[in-house]
Amino acid sequence: MTFAAFSRAPNRRRTEAWLLCGVVVITLGGYACTGLSMQDRLPAGFTGFALGIVLLTAVAHLAVRRWAARADPLLLPLALLLTGLGLVLMHRLDITYIAEPRLRIAPAGNGQLVWTAIGVAACVGLLLVLRDHRWLQRYLYLMMAVALVLLMAPAFSSADQFGAKRWIMLGPLSIQPGEFVKIMIAVFFAGYLTMSRDALALSGRRVLGVRLPPGRQLGPIATIWMLSLLVLIFERDLGTSLIFFGLFVIMLYMATERISWVVCGLLMAVVGAMVVGSLEPHVHGRVVAWQHPMDAFTQAGRAAGQSQQLGQALFSFGSGGIAGTGLGQGHPELVGFAGNSDFILTTVGEELGLAGVMAVLLLYALLAQRGFHIALLARDPFGKLLAAGLAGALVLQVFVVTGGVTGLIPLTGKALPFLAKGGSSMVANWLMVALLIRISDTAQRRHEPVAPQHGLASSVFP
Repeated sequence: MTFAAFSRAPNRRRTEAWLLCGVVVITLGGYACTGLSMQDRLPAGFTGFALGIVLLTAVAHLAVRRWAARADPLLLPLALLLTGLGLVLMHRLDITYIAEPRLRIAPAGNGQLVWTAIGVAACVGLLLVLRDHRWLQRYLYLMMAVALVLLMAPAFSSADQFGAKRWIMLGPLSIQPGEFVKIMIAVFFAGYLTMSRDALALSGRRVLGVRLPPGRQLGPIATIWMLSLLVLIFERDLGTSLIFFGLFVIMLYMATERISWVVCGLLMAVVGAMVVGSLEPHVHGRVVAWQHPMDAFTQAGRAAGQSQQLGQALFSFGSGGIAGTGLGQGHPELVGFAGNSDFILTTVGEELGLAGVMAVLLLYALLAQRGFHIALLARDPFGKLLAAGLAGALVLQVFVVTGGVTGLIPLTGKALPFLAKGGSSMVANWLMVALLIRISDTAQRRHEPVAPQHGLASSVFP
């Protein structure tokens, strides 16, 4: 390998190191500002928190430098910045929850820091074990079988929280298997579509200028549609169902470039949503709350038990305005227990304003853009579809959560990736980052020049 090719890896990692330094400064600065704003002093345990953040950042960076030296330099800083912002917001909420025991909400910041460490450790472990992402193709059907078992497990569990069955209990721990299922399904879809791309893309009849998929090829999408409806009916988990089915349609379109799959997918999604939304009481209740969010503040709405969370969230966004009230100066506790779950975005909207919300959404958009960029760089079809699927899953989850708390779509209850409370979500998202890092490293190695066999100074591209 030539010196120019060899020097690219250190340059990428140096860029990553400087970005990570900025991430650490922003995270620790936000953590300190929260304490100074709300308690007129640095938060208790600030030194330990700072050492933990620096250690996690250093370990992650050194692991990528050692085992994925040519990976995209933006992936790790973006993931750590979103995670750090989430820890700052949870610490801000914990101060209020501790000061007002009448709310009966347990602090979550310390536990989330532990889950962050576990997630980073899982990311490092996957980079160490998985040296080539194509190895996953050997276990597609086994992975899909495990994913289906995990997807159905909450339906037989007694862990019914907030109206939905998306958790399973393992001793004192509650695990949300849907967060891991989305990664397994993305891997399976990437492998399946790689093998079936020609049959899905080239066959079918043309009607009104649109090539419709043939009947026998509609089998997979019909199966996924039915599974999504079953999840929605038996587990009342609207978010997982939307992500599950939406991910398959997105990856189908990316693999075949046929708009007919998108049309069929949208029609099936609308039909399924209308049927389940009309017949399933929990889902119907969420639709009603979405259509009439302010009814919860009326006597009739209170008598019907309608939740005030969406209405309070809209008030929070409205009171934040453009620049926000300032970190620690709002009242996100009015949203209730959801202040440190999917509704954590309302804390951003109230205290950092529209500017803060747009900044957070741009971070997600940039992270997804790097995933799609990696898909373009990848030489193998499986890597292309897997990177695009993981990026698509991130976009879908951010959309269903953000759309729910802003009143664009009904509430889903999913966790906002990296930002919101949730151990399963944190670990699963860090595993997703590890897969993108691995695909990026492999793709970049294939694009870099290598020295010719006869030792000439010039380099050639494979």
